[in-house]
Amino acid sequence: MVSLTKSNALFEAASTLLPLGVTSNFRYWGPTETRYIDRGKGAHLWDIDGNRYIDYRLGFGPVILGHSDDRVDDAVCEAIRHGQSFALGTPLEEEVARKITAMCPGVDMLRFTTTGTEATMHAIRLARAYTRREKIIMFEGQFHGLHDYVMFTSAIGGDVHSSRYSPVAIPVSSGIPEAVRNMVIMLPFNDLEDLEDEVDQSWHDVAAIIVEPILGNCGGILPEPGWLELIRRLCDENGIVMIMDEVKTGFRIARGGAQEHFGVTADLVTYAKALGNGYPIAAFGGKRDIMEQIGQGVSHGGTYTGNRVGLAAANATLDILAKTDALEVVAERGRELQTAITEVLERIGVPFSVSGHPSMFSFWFSEEAPKEYRDWLVSNRALHDQVASHLIERGVMPDPDSREPWFLSAAHSLQDIADTASLLEDTLREVLRSHAFAPKYAYA
Repeated sequence: MVSLTKSNALFEAASTLLPLGVTSNFRYWGPTETRYIDRGKGAHLWDIDGNRYIDYRLGFGPVILGHSDDRVDDAVCEAIRHGQSFALGTPLEEEVARKITAMCPGVDMLRFTTTGTEATMHAIRLARAYTRREKIIMFEGQFHGLHDYVMFTSAIGGDVHSSRYSPVAIPVSSGIPEAVRNMVIMLPFNDLEDLEDEVDQSWHDVAAIIVEPILGNCGGILPEPGWLELIRRLCDENGIVMIMDEVKTGFRIARGGAQEHFGVTADLVTYAKALGNGYPIAAFGGKRDIMEQIGQGVSHGGTYTGNRVGLAAANATLDILAKTDALEVVAERGRELQTAITEVLERIGVPFSVSGHPSMFSFWFSEEAPKEYRDWLVSNRALHDQVASHLIERGVMPDPDSREPWFLSAAHSLQDIADTASLLEDTLREVLRSHAFAPKYAYA
């Protein structure tokens, strides 16, 4: 098992300066389990105690080519020698924008931001200005960033529940104004009838339907047949802007993202994550008539939008994705890992399902593959969390939270897959022998 002596000491020191000892709540794993990373290369991480991990978090998805890819890093190093911040544009903005619009269906124009949170925030503002309406429809289990407009959930478990047929938008943070909550209509994911009924009633108030094409914050649940097509039709019929949040799926499940993969084109699209292989770069874009509202009454800007570091990384990453088989390798490794996990779980004899695209998927301790967020709630999350925790101790790093998918990169090897499967089997047998789970499952 790993030693975290240095991480524990750093946590003690950092906690006097940083709330929870980190700069993102999601990096806090507890006072004795929070890890601090020294370096990453390819599909592997090393923490400051020297422990190595096969990484399936990949920074929550950005690292599509592998950590510290030499081709991307070299491009960034070359770019930064010419300066970073000028309060003026650079030729790289046009160059990267041209590559994105060539790869991604329906993106006529775009603007850069630094984070996915900013991208969705600006896209929603633009949709409201374009439609002269204020409300948005979003779906249970989705994550669109950390701005007040979208920090809502529903049916969160414990003592807090809302009906599936009339979900309540529940703030996921203190400090979110009630007035903002009133701008959100929360609906179940993948429920075609419910969505159509709601739009029939509320279309005149709805500026946008924002949707993750794959539930990237709920295990990678796929859209049901007709789901994205229905959103597209309802938006067309009712003058609503369709925002496809491709922060996780963009440049990961296909070169043109989910729009290419599923054959549905949105009005506005948001990108981040794999766009820069881990460097800070994001974008939002879409139809020309909507995007041209920017600068004509709609404000967008930022000191670090279109920063040279992020643009140089995106420029190199997009070239690699366009000109090599990197995404085919990612998908193939994902299929191999899905098969290996399936064989382990079948051999042990636990109820399970595997769900998601090969490049971002999860396995669930439930007999049926989930179709929505509430299916995750009734899966055996406690068993999954125990397995994830023990895997991390053995040097395999999925996210400790079962809502986050396993991400694959082009740097994962067949040996990584084989090692992961072997360690998963050892881990699961150990966990099932424990008092908490032994009565529930038979195991070989």
